[in-house]
Amino acid sequence: MKIALISDTHNHIAGVSAVLRILDAEKITTVIHCGDLTRAETLELFQNFTIHHVWGNGDLDAIAYQIVAQSCKPSSTTSEVYSGIIAEKRVAALHGHQSRLLTSLIENGNYDYVFHGHTHRKRDELIGRTRVINPGAVGGMLRSLRSCAILDLKSGDLSSFQID
Repeated sequence: MKIALISDTHNHIAGVSAVLRILDAEKITTVIHCGDLTRAETLELFQNFTIHHVWGNGDLDAIAYQIVAQSCKPSSTTSEVYSGIIAEKRVAALHGHQSRLLTSLIENGNYDYVFHGHTHRKRDELIGRTRVINPGAVGGMLRSLRSCAILDLKSGDLSSFQID
């Protein structure tokens, strides 16, 4: 099963639209958003997906996100931390601005994957038994090119996509 990993969209609608075109072409149905949508209206663009959104330091209206997430596909979530099993893999996601929490999730050994954002920099690193992935940023103050990623949970193949 392939899932999309995105982060730090910062209400950059053109970037989100480009991501949605990639997800459509790749036939992706599940998205993990690692925080900093910055506006609930941006979450509305993901209505046709099962989305697991985690709150970033720029996501200030948790109630609005919860209301909008209900209009997305069933089992969509929005919370401070996502933890679940997808395609038999134990995954966790958080934004990453709480560095102690990020380190704890990585080092506790309970997860196959930990996904995060916040730094606006791509990351793919194995720490112990946990693979840590940051897909980069779609919007906001960029430290590298705009990007998102698609992860095949069965094979472990990670594809990064540059967003123009």
